[in-house]
Amino acid sequence: MNVPEGTLLRSRVVGEPRQPLTAALDRQLTGYAVFEPQETLLLDSGGRGIVTFRDGVPELAYYTGTDRGGPAALADLAMPGPYHVELYRLSTVAIDSIGDHQDLSIPPGMAAERLAGDPALAASTRRAAPNDRDLTTPSDDEDDAADAELGAVEAFLADETKIDAIKTQAREEAQRRAKEWGFD
Repeated sequence: MNVPEGTLLRSRVVGEPRQPLTAALDRQLTGYAVFEPQETLLLDSGGRGIVTFRDGVPELAYYTGTDRGGPAALADLAMPGPYHVELYRLSTVAIDSIGDHQDLSIPPGMAAERLAGDPALAASTRRAAPNDRDLTTPSDDEDDAADAELGAVEAFLADETKIDAIKTQAREEAQRRAKEWGFD
């Protein structure tokens, strides 16, 4: 997905994706968010998720780590936090230039459900969506997303390099904190 460069509004590390999704909805953001999950932050794996918004309502999703879009991209991006998230504003003309990619399209509440696990935020997002937006998720997409989510977890658990890197970082962090606190 080719996204025009926008105006950076916010860049921070968050524990979970609820905060930036809420911020986008509250600001009625027309633009996009770039999500870098913990895996990218810790292992420099390069996988980033991009979610576009029109008036605060998510429209498209794409995950660079797997080169998949739509509900499957959200399943690939749904990992334990933290996430580094950047919110960008785009003009309506710029967001229109991305185009209408059906393979990247997501129902309005899906990002809140799949990434944040927040049914109330999903309901608020669906209420904010224009009447012409499809509010439902076809069952095939749900099955594909569930399979993709399971596949992503299995792939992660099978990657011993990633697991070892997380263990090493956790060990180093524990040793640093123990030394800071005066423990032997």
